[in-house]
Amino acid sequence: MDIKNIRNFSIIAHIDHGKSTLADRLLELTGTVEKRKMREQVLDQMELERERGITIKMQPVRMLWHSQNKKLNLKNQNDNIEIKNHPLSADTENLNFDFYTLNLIDTPGHIDFSYEVSRSLKAVEGAVLLVDATQGVQAQTIANVEMAKALGLVIIPALNKIDLASARVEETKEEVGRLLGIERADFGQILEVSAKTGEGAEKLLDEIVRRIPAPEAEFTDRPRGLIFDFDYSTHQGVILYVRITDGGVKKGDELFLAQTKEKFIAGEAGTFSPSRRPAPNLSAGEIGYIVTNIKKPSIGAVGDTVVSAADPLPPLPGYRKAKPVVWASIYPSSQDDFGALRQALERLRLSDSSITYEEETSGALGRGFRCGFLGMLHMEIITERLRREFNLDIIIASPTISYKIQFMDGSEKEIYSPSFFPEEHLIRAIFEPWVEARIITPPDNLGAVLQILHEHEAEIGETEQFGESRSILNVKMPLRELMRNFFDELKSATSGYASLDYKVGGMREVAPGGITRLDIWVADDPVPAFSRIVSRGRIQREAEDAVEKLKGILPRALFAIKIQAKGLGRILASRAVPALKKNVTAHLYGGDRSRKMKLWQKQKKGKKRLKEMGKVSIPQEVFVKMIQR
Repeated sequence: MDIKNIRNFSIIAHIDHGKSTLADRLLELTGTVEKRKMREQVLDQMELERERGITIKMQPVRMLWHSQNKKLNLKNQNDNIEIKNHPLSADTENLNFDFYTLNLIDTPGHIDFSYEVSRSLKAVEGAVLLVDATQGVQAQTIANVEMAKALGLVIIPALNKIDLASARVEETKEEVGRLLGIERADFGQILEVSAKTGEGAEKLLDEIVRRIPAPEAEFTDRPRGLIFDFDYSTHQGVILYVRITDGGVKKGDELFLAQTKEKFIAGEAGTFSPSRRPAPNLSAGEIGYIVTNIKKPSIGAVGDTVVSAADPLPPLPGYRKAKPVVWASIYPSSQDDFGALRQALERLRLSDSSITYEEETSGALGRGFRCGFLGMLHMEIITERLRREFNLDIIIASPTISYKIQFMDGSEKEIYSPSFFPEEHLIRAIFEPWVEARIITPPDNLGAVLQILHEHEAEIGETEQFGESRSILNVKMPLRELMRNFFDELKSATSGYASLDYKVGGMREVAPGGITRLDIWVADDPVPAFSRIVSRGRIQREAEDAVEKLKGILPRALFAIKIQAKGLGRILASRAVPALKKNVTAHLYGGDRSRKMKLWQKQKKGKKRLKEMGKVSIPQEVFVKMIQR
């Protein structure tokens, strides 16, 4: 395939601005998916994505488009037949080809999956910036634009949901123009589409062909490709998702992974339509997959370069490593499943390279893994995938962040788990990570937002006016406070109109006595998974909330269960789960009361003996509910 026929692009947007729905319309227009096989969110192939209505994983797909708005018939799509020599349309007369290969990488919108977005943008030459005309530019919109600009991509702005009565088309164009530096006279560059009805989608495809440049190749005789994602098949092993930058790859080629030094023979090469479809070869500029038949998930590293084993080219720059901001310990309910949990994490890391994990041991829970995530939603999705995709029963410790502790003896240590947080008399200083956040909110809600920021120990910087109806707040705050239900409180206070974007900054010293450890005890036994690091000024409220919540979700036993929250060297809150009641005298009718008294005393002694001998078994759903706000 001629490289000049290829256009590689991503769709970037804030969450719920319609990326997946627009992708559906593009697939319909290009005939990539038959109408009888179409469904909503066709590129969201994970069950969790369809349940929650959000994109979690980037998904590449190959489409063919004709410059005269004529879709290629399905037979030609499937057989990879290239058609030329058709008359050019008037609006694309400067182009030399009729049919174009459009490689789209659909991306997530939630901030927790921004690493997916950054990887996809590095594999393309352009991006469609989709903005909801009813909501306007949001915080994540700005972050995505900054990311695309830093990579030198061509950005095509498009307003979505223009068919809705509440659409603010002109006002949103002003915001997009200010964001991208487009003058009012050039607002015609901002396209208008409706992902729901398909209005404007054909013009968008033509503009993608016209504005986004074709990829370039430095070498034509030797293959080289950037690995931007992975998949794993029980039968085919590790599958590379690659952007071929030079040469070409075909089945049977002997290839080499530059970073992990692994040789393999390509078992298959192909493209996405949107499922994997074998092709004779992958040429320079194309996006596709390569089957390695390697059964070791540990060889996968995003940003690695695949090259010829016989005559390798220098490796490509690759990706920066994702830096976790939230940590949680994951243990198997049964230690017999420890090996299965390790294997599951290895395979998950192939499809989500932002996960980090390392083995740890807890005296109460046994062997497990300390895992790093990019946010609370990211952690929730990964743990749910462990349960669904690998059928694992797991215990999740309360999420926390990393603290740097300076001890009285001059030593330093990174603490990732609250259960390892030292006693106060051993600590000289504590350092914690802070974040730099950008909040966009309507001016009417500014007072409520400022109140929430004050409660979460934030430092408020400059406030900018963004358009007629929005303000931008630049703030800095501790990462632990961002995790403390901040996003939900922000949405609630602004009726869903505020948006948030953040990045982790440096470490700051915590004020003396600023934070401390809160432990939860159940039936006189500490439960490390429930331990947390909290602000000293809020420890009493946190303690009462924790024991009250646990009382409501902990299953009752045949004896009363005592729940206690301990911190600052004392018991801060206590509750009791009443015992299950069993009517041991139900079968008695009348007679001497002394017979009933004997049965009651026997039952009382039995409950006392059971309480002394047995421990409370906490189901895994209790751990999950304690984490959820």
